[in-house]
Amino acid sequence: MAERIFIFKRFERFWHWSQAVLIISMMITGFEIHGVYKLLGFGQAVSWHTSAAWALLTIWAFAIVWQFTTGEWKQYLPTVKKVDVMIKYYAWDIFSGAPHPFHKSLEHKHNPLQRLAYLAFLAFMSPIVWISGLLYLFYAQWRELGLDRFLSLEDVASFHVVGAFFVLWFLIAHVYLAISGPKEHLRAMITGWEEV
Repeated sequence: MAERIFIFKRFERFWHWSQAVLIISMMITGFEIHGVYKLLGFGQAVSWHTSAAWALLTIWAFAIVWQFTTGEWKQYLPTVKKVDVMIKYYAWDIFSGAPHPFHKSLEHKHNPLQRLAYLAFLAFMSPIVWISGLLYLFYAQWRELGLDRFLSLEDVASFHVVGAFFVLWFLIAHVYLAISGPKEHLRAMITGWEEV
């Protein structure tokens, strides 16, 4: 028999959806800055991109404090236990209507594959984007210090674009897995409640 539990608190849902809006905004404005299309105009795109980046950094700062004060950081500890089961499910079993092999609980909100994906996002993708973005934003200051002889603005921009493509790949995979899995998982990120 299914039990209904309140799994995602209000801040978690706010954090999730505000990140989504800000990251998508930065993707749209970032690709315009890169010259892929014209929508807002270069100057407006740069302004919106920078504002969204500062907003996201602010939300992440609050999220880090919240994660550590509530103990929710434990939800992101990676594990390889049953990762093979999750890969098999998403690669094959999902298409045959097999039941989802992971059952959420308050102690384990994310399946092993999600935990590894979030670790890759936080430890690899995010640092590439944030370090290169901040270097790009403060290029004039580090050029005055003569640091531009080690890394050109074009190199910084290239790293930033590579990082953005990693984040785009993560976003596409995240959305695909969210909408192809049980609808309860997606509903829980809206209401907070999930049947387990």
